[in-house]
Parts: sequence; structure tokens; C-alpha cells
Amino acid sequence: MLASEMIRRGAVYHGPKTAVMFGDQRMTFTEVDLLSNRIANVFIDTFRLEVGSRVGMLLNNSIYTLPIDFGFVKSRLSRVPLNSRLSLVEQQQMLEGAGVNILIHGTDLTDPARELAQAMQGLKLISIGSADADDLLQLAKAQSDAPPARRCEPDDIVITIFTSGTTGKLKAVEHTQASWAAMATNVLINMEVGEGDVMLHAASMIHASGCFIVPYWLRGGVAAVLPGFTPASYLDAVERWKPTALNLVPTMIGMLLDHPGIEHADFSSVKRIIYGASPMPRPVMQRALKLWGPRFAQYYGQSEAPIFITHLTQADHVGPKAEQRLASCGRPSIDCEVKLVDEAGDEVAPGEAGEIALRTPFAMKGYYNAPELNAQMFLPDGWLRTRDVGRFDDDGYLYLVDRTSDMIVSGGYNVYPREVEDALAAHPAVREVVVVGLPDDKWGESVAAFVALRAGASAEEVELIAFARERVASYKVPKQVRFIDEVPKSPVGKLLRRAVRDPFWQGRERKI
Repeated sequence: MLASEMIRRGAVYHGPKTAVMFGDQRMTFTEVDLLSNRIANVFIDTFRLEVGSRVGMLLNNSIYTLPIDFGFVKSRLSRVPLNSRLSLVEQQQMLEGAGVNILIHGTDLTDPARELAQAMQGLKLISIGSADADDLLQLAKAQSDAPPARRCEPDDIVITIFTSGTTGKLKAVEHTQASWAAMATNVLINMEVGEGDVMLHAASMIHASGCFIVPYWLRGGVAAVLPGFTPASYLDAVERWKPTALNLVPTMIGMLLDHPGIEHADFSSVKRIIYGASPMPRPVMQRALKLWGPRFAQYYGQSEAPIFITHLTQADHVGPKAEQRLASCGRPSIDCEVKLVDEAGDEVAPGEAGEIALRTPFAMKGYYNAPELNAQMFLPDGWLRTRDVGRFDDDGYLYLVDRTSDMIVSGGYNVYPREVEDALAAHPAVREVVVVGLPDDKWGESVAAFVALRAGASAEEVELIAFARERVASYKVPKQVRFIDEVPKSPVGKLLRRAVRDPFWQGRERKI
């Protein structure tokens, strides 16, 4: 099955029904399908883009998220989504790394798009929702709404999404028609989705939230999309749109629980609350279960293999073993094989911890233009390393116990210490700096910097935080700066992050 075929079937099966809601706007399955045809024809006939071309996207959530994404699938092109929260430097690295020379942007992001065009010679800008002649929606009006003549193939790349992975170095994950369709099947295997079910989306659709679009589309479900997340607007949407499913990161759940009057909010329509993308603090889940009951299910996945590598079901959240189960990320999903391996790629003995490796149809094709890295990440017979370390219990539940890297997961976003350390090291008063993730009941982990100052120099915490804020994305900025005399190092001079970090994690049952 291909992603393009899933899109075609959803349109045929559910044509006149509502497919997407955004504010007061609505689009039916047929309207989304026909607009996506016209957008695909713009790419092919107006822009003359060849099969496999990559096009940048600097877009926030909107009513047009679905038709644009589907247009890429139908035209055999790869979209390269950019997080609007990233810095100009980071976005430029991604566009140049993927060889992008066309950037589609929303009217609310015109200024950063123009900055990118000034920094990148030859970058063509295409707007969404403006009155300009070269606006994508204006161009689409002149195109046929017939499906493109191009015949999709299983290995066509449909999305190239950047992740810093386990090393802090940008990598471009490539998913195909086949793997994206397998991802949709993976969701349907692990969730009940029926015609008319409504999932509420507040997180950016370029992340995990977007992985639920095609499965809901195929089953006749509705995407209720918000431009972003605030507790007040989210609760208003729950009561107004009556969603049957919520997709949240743990930080969002914590913010909802802390919102005044949350105990009076009407969640009667909600059958399940799916969470993942970062660690779930135990106190937050205990509060959530007490307020909303056993409606929760957790996924463990990554950009390289979205979205249910393992699944902690609603049933796992209750019962005599719930306390133990909640420390795990569940059991492997039906369509994903999981094993634990050592550094050489050999399977470890039962009961031992090892790096999680997986084999599944929804795994990425590989990293774009990175043959050496692909050789490291892929084991024989199609197994993919995750760089996460885990262990199985006797009942087959997987527990994430550590990382092979020092990546910080804060509020569902990956933060790589080296990036923040490099930013702070540019301050004239900073001699050395080490950045680690500390336990945080709201964010899962919070970014903390431990700084050794130069002799005779001085700096205040607020000064260094402001300095970092000018150089990295907001979610990467340290929440706190602590001053130390020396940064711990190994005998060969290697910086020892664990020596700084581990004391703060003592007594914690889960370090990831």
C-alpha cells in the first residue's frame, strides 16, 4: 500500500464529510482531495519540479496543512518542513543540507522567509494565503483538479525531516510512500479509529501530531487543528469540537492540570489521550489519571520510525501492575520487531540492557546523503539502531534506561548539549561550560548549564541566559545557569557530563 492510495481511498470513501477543522473554517474530504490535486499540478506544470525534488516548508498549522502535504505525496516530491521556532542559522543549514531552492511559507512567517532568501542566493519564495500572483493557492486556482498523471512508486520520498539524532549533528530522515503508509497502518493497529472520530491537534503538524493525519483520513476521522497550544484555547476547543482523541506531549498535560478550573472542564467526549515524545513525570500521570481516569495510552517512537515502536495501552495504566508498567514504554507493537544489541550489533543475553534495535515497514529509508551514517545505523537484515538503551522485563515490557548520547528531551523537543555549550562558550566571561538535562516535573527534563568563568571575569545567570537566547531556539535556552570552579573531565580530557548530571537523577526510576 502507498500513501497516495490511502489518500485516494479516504477521499472516495468519505467525500462530502468534514475532514479538517481550523477555527471557523471547514474542508470536506473532497475539497481537500481536489485542492491537493491542484497543488500537485502547480508543482508539476508551473514549477516544473522533477520527481524526487525537495521543497522547503516554513508553515504553522492551518486549514491548508492537509492539502499541501497531500499535494507533495501526489506529485512524487519530498516536503522538507522547518520548525518555525528554530533560528535562521538552523533553518538555513537544513535547506542547504537538503539542496532546497524553493521555500513555501505562510504569510505569518514572511519576515523570516525573506531573511532566509537574503541569506541563500537563488532561494525562491512561494507564499500561502497572500494576494500575490505567485501565491500557491492563487496558482492552484488556474490548475486542473484532476489527479496528476505521475504514477507513484513505493520508494518515492514523501518527506525529508531533519533531526539532530543522537550526535547533535543535523541529519535528514527520509520516508517513502511505502514507509509513510506503513506508519498509518501502525497507528491503526494500535488505536481504534472510526468514522467521525475527532482528534484534536495543537502541536506542530510536522512532528508526531502529523503522523495521525493519514490514518484518521483513511477511516473517515476528523483533524481538528489549532494554530498552537495554550491551556485556555485548548480547553475551549475540547468543549467546542467535542474531540474523541487528544494527542499531547507530557508538558501539555501538566499545563492543563495546572490550569485554573480544569476540574470543571468537559472532557466527556474524549475516549483516549495519547501521549509521547518525551518522558512522562510520574506525579503528572498520577494527577491526570485521578482527574480523567484510564483514558491514556503512550507511544514510543522516533523520527526514524514513527510512531508506535512500542505501545503502553490504556489497560496498562490501571490495575495492580500499573505502577510498574508506567515506568515502561510498553510492549512492541504488532508490526515492529524489537531486540536489544551490544555495540557490535549482537543480541544481548535475556535480562540484560542493550541498545534498542528495530525492524519494521515504517522505518525510514535512511538519512539523506549520509552513506557512512547509514552504514552505522543499519544492521544486517534490515535492523535499525535507535541509540536508546533499554531492557525487557519477563512480561515483554520495554524500559528505557539510558541513552547512548547526552540528548536532552525537554517538552517534547530534542536539545543537544553541544549546541548550547557552543553558544555560551562565545561569551567572553565563560571559560568552560557543560550543559545537561535535569529532572523537571513540567518539562520532563530542563536544560541546565554549569559554567566555569575565566579568571577575573564575572557574569550573572540572567546575563548568560539572555546571551544564549540570542543564539539558539527558545526551547534550547538554559532554564538555569550554575557556576562551578571546574568542569569535570576524564584523564584524557574528555568532558564528563554524567559527573554533573547523575547526582540529580539518583533515585529516579527512569532517566529518559
